[in-house]
Amino acid sequence: MNFKKIEISADSSPEDIAPFALAIHELLGLPVTMRSLNKKGVRIEKGKILDNNYSGPVLEAVLKENKTIRIIPTSGKYAGIPVIVAPIRNKEGYGIAAIGVVDMVGTVDLGYIFGDYPEVVKQVQECVRARVTVP
Repeated sequence: MNFKKIEISADSSPEDIAPFALAIHELLGLPVTMRSLNKKGVRIEKGKILDNNYSGPVLEAVLKENKTIRIIPTSGKYAGIPVIVAPIRNKEGYGIAAIGVVDMVGTVDLGYIFGDYPEVVKQVQECVRARVTVP
């Protein structure tokens, strides 16, 4: 068998990163966006690549800052929806790509779901607050 090698680099094209982004989408069942440092990437929803020339403000911020960001964007395709975006770093620690998903923890009304378990709600909210970036 002849298997294609999948590599992610700062210059990966949308076609190069699509298999990786699709795998994450299939695992989580959530919208996924991904791009490399020097090229736009993909936006995937409901099992389909909807955009193969995609970039968004949070993907770009993560590449610039080289850190994970949890935020509710005010612009872009996911404006008003909590997202989490993380850098993919090379051996030297430089962000060479970014991948993001809709942040399900940020979309759930924890008070309603765990209303009978106030201590659980308190612990989860403290954990989420510690990781959320306020615009």
